[in-house]
Amino acid sequence: MKLCYYSDTDSLYIDLAERPSTDSREVTPGVVLDFDAAGTLVGIDIDQASRHLDLSGLGSGSVPVEMVGTKSR
Repeated sequence: MKLCYYSDTDSLYIDLAERPSTDSREVTPGVVLDFDAAGTLVGIDIDQASRHLDLSGLGSGSVPVEMVGTKSR
């Protein structure tokens, strides 16, 4: 699992597997689930992440965090 925070868009992507997504579903406004070809959840995209989550501890835990300025996955 890897967390990627995109400061320019204030979005947090939780990468659960290193497989490409083939389907995405918005389950609530601003939260998109990504699925692979087998229908397995591979990622979660959260828009306006700083409004919904406390990001102050991001990068201080054991989960790898990538802080980037642009969103590309």
